[in-house]
Amino acid sequence: MINVLIADDHPIFRQGLALTLKEADDFSLCAEVGTAEDAYRSTVDLKPDLLLLDLSMPGGGQSVIEQIVREAPDTHVVVLTASEDSVDLSAAISAGASGYIVKGVGGLSLINILRAIRDGEHYITPELANRVLGELAQGDTAVAEDRLSRIQRERLEALTPRERDIMALVATGSSNRRIAEEIGIQEKTVKHHMTRILAKLKAANRTEAAMQFRDFEDAVEDP
Repeated sequence: MINVLIADDHPIFRQGLALTLKEADDFSLCAEVGTAEDAYRSTVDLKPDLLLLDLSMPGGGQSVIEQIVREAPDTHVVVLTASEDSVDLSAAISAGASGYIVKGVGGLSLINILRAIRDGEHYITPELANRVLGELAQGDTAVAEDRLSRIQRERLEALTPRERDIMALVATGSSNRRIAEEIGIQEKTVKHHMTRILAKLKAANRTEAAMQFRDFEDAVEDP
């Protein structure tokens, strides 16, 4: 069973989410809470497999992500929010969230996403991920500098020339197949490089890695 803790200050939403989980026979709801403080305490005490965390709640869901990730490392923090703000997304992923899902997702899709996250994958609502990459491509220098201040620059400087070539294409939204065709290597080799890149950058997924890379490139071009 996949044990889930729901942290949201809207009882009706919590009830609907609980019913959605109940319809899947491999999910078990261990608790429902309505504040960030209760989310932290309950997660540390109960150690669920997944914490579904709203950002807009008393105490601010964003404020407890890093602490939960540190003190309950086996729990996957999944932000389930109405916020489509790229700053919220960046902060949540940087703090260690395994997923960022915008409310409005269908029940079946949510179940499948949560199963994948429980199995070790990471997820960001595709439309939001694409929009964030688009914003980065437009070169928002102020945002880039702010994000760069929260990461270790040496991680990006440690990338090899080949890895930088790959990340330049990832930052444009290119798939592994497209990158392989562009560079002239096999797709499985691109996957191997991406594994090493994510490890070097300590990034949860390619979207976070792309954010870091674009910020780094902007800072180098305009120090």
